[in-house]
This record gives sequence, structure tokens and C-alpha cells, in this order.
Amino acid sequence: MASLNLLLARWLCPEGSPDFAAFKTENFLPAFGIAIDESRLEIGAITADDRPADFDNTLLALERSGETLARVKRIFWLLSSTQSDDQLRAIESSVSAMLAAFGTEISHDPALFARVRKVWNERDKLNPEQQRLVERSYNGFLSSGAALNAAAQQRLGDILLRLSALSVKFGQNVLAATNFCEITLDRSQLGGIPADMVEAAAQKQSTNRSIFVLDRGVFEALLTFADDRGVREQTWRAFTSRCQSGEYDNLPIIAEIMTLRQEQAALLGYATFADYALEESMARTPTAAGALLQRLLTPAIEQALEERARLEALAGHEIEAWDWRYFADRVRRKAYAYDAAAIRAHLSLGKVRSAAFDAAGRLYGLTFHRRDDVPVYHPDVHAWSVADRDGSPLGLLFTDYLARPEKYGGAWMGSLRVQEKMDGPVRPIVYTVANIPAPPNTGSRDDSGALLSLDEARTLFHEFGHALHALLSNVTYPSLAGTSVARDFVEFPSKLMEHWVVAPEALRGFGIADELVEAIGRADSFGQGFSTVELLASALVDLELHQSARPPLDIARFEQETLRRLEIPSAIGMRHKLAYFTHVFDGGYASAYYSYLWSEVLDADVFEAFEAAGDLFDTDLAARLRREVLSAGDSRDPMASFIAFRGRQPDESALIRSRCLA
Repeated sequence: MASLNLLLARWLCPEGSPDFAAFKTENFLPAFGIAIDESRLEIGAITADDRPADFDNTLLALERSGETLARVKRIFWLLSSTQSDDQLRAIESSVSAMLAAFGTEISHDPALFARVRKVWNERDKLNPEQQRLVERSYNGFLSSGAALNAAAQQRLGDILLRLSALSVKFGQNVLAATNFCEITLDRSQLGGIPADMVEAAAQKQSTNRSIFVLDRGVFEALLTFADDRGVREQTWRAFTSRCQSGEYDNLPIIAEIMTLRQEQAALLGYATFADYALEESMARTPTAAGALLQRLLTPAIEQALEERARLEALAGHEIEAWDWRYFADRVRRKAYAYDAAAIRAHLSLGKVRSAAFDAAGRLYGLTFHRRDDVPVYHPDVHAWSVADRDGSPLGLLFTDYLARPEKYGGAWMGSLRVQEKMDGPVRPIVYTVANIPAPPNTGSRDDSGALLSLDEARTLFHEFGHALHALLSNVTYPSLAGTSVARDFVEFPSKLMEHWVVAPEALRGFGIADELVEAIGRADSFGQGFSTVELLASALVDLELHQSARPPLDIARFEQETLRRLEIPSAIGMRHKLAYFTHVFDGGYASAYYSYLWSEVLDADVFEAFEAAGDLFDTDLAARLRREVLSAGDSRDPMASFIAFRGRQPDESALIRSRCLA
């Protein structure tokens, strides 16, 4: 009972952080039940209020409700994604079902919706931030079916319940399949593979054979460095065939998800799920999102075909998917003196993390102090208190960067507590997660020696950009805080932050020699065709799949036919095949993977402002970016935030220049 109470109670550790050791898996289901009952009583008090509905007694009361449930939910989703043991996985579907059912109950409460609608009708009396909250809340009720008849609401609730279960199963399949995805090599096959990777794999060896577990980082490193073409092909086939057959087959799950999503959209009055999902985005419509992708596709394919010709000239044979990264690395070495392995040797995790903190310090005046007195949920995790320029506390950051079997793949940022100031300042608690292969022969908690590729360093800065968005939030209401913005705007601050890891002075700070720094600059344009097509392929397949009024049942065939019709070179393909596309089927990016490129338009345009200033750490620009974008959260339309910084609409041609496609 004591541990159950601790799971429900306010967090009392330093910085207002949770005591992770007090949380027992067996207590999560009863804790969710208690927290949901508490929230239900809070909602009941709002609807039972006999006073006319106004902002304070309805919208503000809604913002204050559910505090206990939010704490339990955020702790659970953090642990289930980073510490996903058998016990947590066993209850994940039940938790998801409880939350889906309660969410439907609240959104279909006619008395509550009537009160929200009354405040929405009178919103002109409110200040701009209050108006934004009312509009977002009202639209959220509509998109959840509040205006439907009882029968339609019942069917919609059933659909959402089933979709939540399918999403959990999809993600669990990807995690399990990735943990079983490995290749075993003998000594004769290790040529070209970086020594630290070989050493880490050799720790698992038996009879002089090394085992490489193929998460994305290892997958891309082997395709880049392994001299043995057979090893590269084996790596590519193992990684890209995940979840397409056998025990962890996700293709039938996708087919059912798509059928249900389309029915959901139709119930709500939309032609397709993409029309429904993008209504509140910056793009507004799938047509607008697709138009941007199509404008990029032709120049990107042309550039990629030119790149392929250079690779084949060097290789002396036709390039296959498992050859591209390897020979691209050779072209960069030969033509630009770019040595990915030499760069990687300088990019230790400790140095890259310090560089991210230093960039935030120079841009925004932030300082980061290691807190060994703050409890963490795994020995690999570090806690950092974050202070503002004047020394005042700003929030708490957890960094969790090393790969481990119980952690979901990829990289992400999340919040345990969001910034708000309804009743005084509440500081955010933020975490960033990655999957960097652990360094060999180090003790627990010592992650500083792990080596990163330049792309992995960009990823660390990307997620750190999300963290800054949450840490620098300065809004009144938690629903509008930090990264709660539209999906195709949320990636803008994170994409923008990537530039500061490849700035020459940052690279020199890693100890990279001037000639190699210059080589990175020269080589940056080569490979943009490949990377753009790879991203576009995933975005277009996602968007077209969700624009289908009659979703396909044969998902693999749809994927193949769409790529063929789009004329995506087979040696490039999709960055994320549908069978393991967690962004779309277990991550909130359905119809919206295009967001990375949409946000990159904003990012490229804003970065050009820093370049034009002649100082990538220009304090005036950084202060304006913090004030108009990062601090504003979702307190106003995201385009208004962009225009407030840049003084105009975004310039799409900036992305063309950034990706060297002109």
C-alpha cells in the first residue's frame, strides 16, 4: 500500500522529481484506477456547477483537473518505453485501454461539452491566450466526437479502444523483433568495422565469433564501414525484413489500423483520415502537405541519380541498397577528404552532450549542473538541473542515451511535468532518450566514452532542441506548454538545433582538425539526394496510405506499388518501412511524417537569419527566437510565432538551398 500511495502522491525528491525506486509495476493498474476515479470526480464537479459556464469555472477547472492521473501516466509511459520488461509489457495494453476509455468518456460527456461550447461562443471577451486555450479545447471535443449522436459515439469509442490495443501491439512487436535482429560474424568478416564496435560485439562472442544487434545505429554503421559486401547485404536484409512475417508480423495489424482509422474519420465527417489528422496542423490539408513533398521529389531524385552514378563509377558495379552508404563514404573520403571513421573517433558522447549544453548557454544563457542527488530510473541515466541566465532555476533534465534491450528503438524527448503558471510557477521536468551503442569495458553510469557518428550527434542535438522547447516554455496553461504545438511545427526548434553541432567552432571543440572540419563543410552537399529521397519516400507513403478512402488490405503490395509509382530508386527506398514505422503506427505521426520536411522549411529559413548576422550565437536573434517561438508554446497560432520572429511568411526556397537541391 505504501508504494501505491507513493505512486499517487506528489513528488518530493530534489527539484520536485519522482522517486523511481518507489514505483512497483504491480501498483500501476490500481493507481490508474484511483487516479481516473479522482479525475472523474473533478469533472463531475465542473458539470454539477449550477453557475453559468465561464472560463474560470470550466476551462480553468479542466486545466487543473487530472493532476494525479497526469503524474501516473507520464511515469508509466516513460518506464514502458525505456524499461520495458515482461511485467510492464504485460499491462501496457490494459493501461492503454483504461486511458482510451476514460478519454472517450470525458470527450463524450454532453454536459461538459455544453459548458465548453458556451465559453467558446463567448470567447471574444477573453485575452488571447485564454482564447487559444478555449479554441483548442473546443476543437478537441469536436474531433473526439462530442457532436455525434449516441450510436456514432459508441462506435467511435469502440474504434479508439481497439486502435489503442493495436498501437501497443505494433510497438511491442518492433521492440521484440529488433532485439532478435542480429548478425554473427567471424574475424575474417570484420574488415572496416570500427574497433570500438568490434570490441563491444566481441564481449558477446563465442568461439571467435562476434554478435552485432541491429538497432538503427549499428545498422547504419555496418552499412557505412563493413568492407565485406556480403556482411552489408546480410545486415540490410535482416534489418529491413523485420515485422513482415512470423511471430512479430505487423502487416495484418497495419491493415486493421488503417480500416479503423478510415472509419473513425468517416464518422467525424472527413473524407479520409489524413483530412481529419491534418486539420489542426500548419499544413491544414493533405493536399498542401503533399504539394511540398512533390515539389521536393523531382530535384531530390535527380540529385540522387547523379550521386548513384558517382558511386557506381567508384564501385565498378551496380549499386544496391546495401552498397550506397559504403561507397558514399568512399566518395567523401576521396573527393572531399571526409573520413567518417576519423570524425566518429572524436565524437564521444560526453563531448557531444557538453557541446549541446554549451550551445544552449551561449544562445540562451542556460547552465546545466549534474545532480547525483536526484533519483534516476536506470544507472545509465543522468539528471541535470537547468538554470537561467540570472541563476534562477528553470527545470530538470534527464538524459538517457545508451542502448539496452528493454528500451524502444530510436530517439525521443518527453516530459514528466510541463511548465505552467496557473497558480504560481511550475517548472518542467524533461527527458531525452537515444540508443547509442554502449562503450566497451566501462562501468555502469559511465557513458561518456561511447562514440557517435556525425548523424547520431545531430540526433542528440535534435532531441536536445525538443528539450529546450519544453524547458524554455513560458505560458499560463499546461495544455499550451512547450511542445504541445502542431506536429508540423514541433520539429522546427529541434531541426534548427542540429545546425549547432556541425558549426565549425563546435567541430573544432571536439578536437577535430581544421582540415577535417573543412572536409565536413565541403562534403555536406554530397548525399543530400539520398537522404532527401529516403525521407520523402517514407513521408509520401504515409500520406498516401492515409488518403485512401478504401485502405488497402495488402500493405506490403501497397508500399511496393507506391514506391514504384513515385519512381523511388530501389537502392534508396524508405527510411522506415511500414512494418516497423513506429512514428506512424505507435507514435502520433499518422499522416504527418511530412512534418520533418515542413518544419525543415522553417528551420532552414531561420538559420539563414543567423548566418546573415555573421554570428551563429547572435544574442539578439537568440533572445527573439526564445521569446517568440520557444517560450510561446502553443499560446498562439504557430505561423504567428514564426512571423513574429522572421517578420514574414517562411521562404520554402531556403530548404532547397539547405539541402543543396537547387
